[in-house]
Amino acid sequence: MAQGDVVVDADPSMRWNGWGDPAKAKDLPLAVRALLPMLLGRVRKPEPAVEVAHVQLAPSRLTDEDHAAFCTAVGPENVDAAAEARIRHAGGRSTPDLLRRREVHQDAPDAVLRPADHAEVRACLDVAVARGIAVIPFGGGTSVVGALDPERGPHHAVVSLDLRRLSGLIRLDEISGDAVLAAGTTGPEAEALLSARGFELGHFPQSFRYATIGGFAAARSSGQNSAGNGRFDTMVTGIRVATPTGDIELGRSPGSAAGPDLIRIFLGSEGIFGVITEVRVRVHPIPRDRMFESWSFPDFASGAEGLRGVAQQGGGPTVIRLSDEAETAVSLAQVGRIGKALAKGASVVTVYEGEDIAERRARTGARLAAAGGVSAGEGPAEEWRKGRFDGPYLRDSLLDAGVFCETLETATTWSNLQALRSAVESALKAGFADVGAKSYVMCHVSHIYPSGASLYFTVLAALRAEPLRVWDAVKARVNDAIIGSGGTISHHHAVGRDHAPWLRQEIGETGIRILSAIKRELDPAGVLNPGAVLPLERMH
Repeated sequence: MAQGDVVVDADPSMRWNGWGDPAKAKDLPLAVRALLPMLLGRVRKPEPAVEVAHVQLAPSRLTDEDHAAFCTAVGPENVDAAAEARIRHAGGRSTPDLLRRREVHQDAPDAVLRPADHAEVRACLDVAVARGIAVIPFGGGTSVVGALDPERGPHHAVVSLDLRRLSGLIRLDEISGDAVLAAGTTGPEAEALLSARGFELGHFPQSFRYATIGGFAAARSSGQNSAGNGRFDTMVTGIRVATPTGDIELGRSPGSAAGPDLIRIFLGSEGIFGVITEVRVRVHPIPRDRMFESWSFPDFASGAEGLRGVAQQGGGPTVIRLSDEAETAVSLAQVGRIGKALAKGASVVTVYEGEDIAERRARTGARLAAAGGVSAGEGPAEEWRKGRFDGPYLRDSLLDAGVFCETLETATTWSNLQALRSAVESALKAGFADVGAKSYVMCHVSHIYPSGASLYFTVLAALRAEPLRVWDAVKARVNDAIIGSGGTISHHHAVGRDHAPWLRQEIGETGIRILSAIKRELDPAGVLNPGAVLPLERMH
């Protein structure tokens, strides 16, 4: 890749009970270990996680006839009911998902199907409808909102529809600047294929190494370059979907007034209306130049004011990220700067790519300086870029050390940003305090708009008995605080099953009726991802 930006070394076989490449798992940095007792007090180390060979699953609920029908659809070699395959498709990569992966008794889909193309996806859906079997579309397995739970709903069995064989660049229109990619293509694969032709997509969420193009679309993903390249849904210009009642291909032209934009129905639908098999996306030539600059601010509020000025001025960085005082401290501790980690202050990283970067950097710098920022040079921003996909490895190390670590996100207007941040932080701390656990809450902004910004929270807490039950209560309290304080229930993690009970409060009863009507029309048997986005009782 140009400028060494993308390392195309992703292994689709992610660690079965953690994040990413098992060879990259590491112990906590010594400085972080030293900081944890100061933040959380004494932490009790958990029991060792179960080995995959010792996991106990219920037998597959597929009948011999079910199995034979799926073998006809995709070939016998692509219907896998082995225990390990089922375990690897038993959920996403949220902390609750990983805690469940540590237990002896686990739930899992009854088989894993691996279709090779749109026609085989269609054949799998036909079998599922005819035989009453739920289907969970599965791309990179990186969901953190329960969207991949093996939920059977009213059906007698559930299968995971693994889309990774639907991979590759189908076509690239270099004149128009758009490309059609198969839905199972991972982020690194897409960038490698486009780079060979001088182009890039430029969508880099933290899940980039494993997540897929179809997953980006289904979850309305937003990547770290969103300030310059936009959210993924703004990149999509066309889509092909297999639904239980028929196929649909959308995106005839770059703009249209031929009724409502049906593409948007499937962006963010998380597989409840159909299975995305191809996505057409806007691409651009690989940027030739890149510049970095880091900034320090007295506090989060002044940093947020700086970001607001940058967003409303326009023509700013490709990447801009504000870490609050707590997150800045932990980031410094990770690189051994324990003394600075105990100091107060927020931090901003900016990255500029493409044309006119010197001018954009100067204009942005003036705005940040006017808000109280002080340039800290290129170093911290470059350090952040090098390790920006490795954060989930730290989460796994914290879990191994007995520290509960989870993330959540929201967004709101600039005028409401501080109030929402305070409400979420208070709900998190109060929820853990109710069970006698100390917690440490960090926050950052990584996506900005002229009218507002995202808020991304990471919470650490000393593990106690029944961590899943405790977190369910804490998360419910936080979701209530988000809705009550004017935030969105999700800015880019999506709805899944975790947020579904709160969706009605965000989009209203009429909004729920509209989504339910679409569900009934496209999936009348309710086989697709039961309980995701729409609670089961609203799907019929």
